[in-house]
Amino acid sequence: MSLTARYLEAHGIPTVILGSAKDIVEHCGVPRFVFSDFPLGNSAGKPDDLDSQTATLELAFRMLETAPAPRTTIQSPQRWSASSDWKLDFQNVDRIADAEIKKRRVEFDKIKAIGQKVRDQALSNQTKN
Repeated sequence: MSLTARYLEAHGIPTVILGSAKDIVEHCGVPRFVFSDFPLGNSAGKPDDLDSQTATLELAFRMLETAPAPRTTIQSPQRWSASSDWKLDFQNVDRIADAEIKKRRVEFDKIKAIGQKVRDQALSNQTKN
């Protein structure tokens, strides 16, 4: 996404990146970046929380209008939770119950099987053409 934003900017289209991986996005040198200190995949606000999502979008629009210079980063004032313990728990296999790991493995294997079918079909179509 960061590289796409740089491309669009080079062609006169202003962008604002919403992200949760500050080090990666800033390394890519995007022109405007709204950092949310949330788990990956939640940079547009909290799931099922319209107020959080609206506040994030409003912050991005304000940044688009007022960013003082290229490579500007602002941090969302929102917090994922009152405690920062979620950072220890998020995707930490040592803190996930065995039953949850097994459930996730089953889900992953289903998705992987679907992907394999799609890939096999695409390869089959290529050989027919």
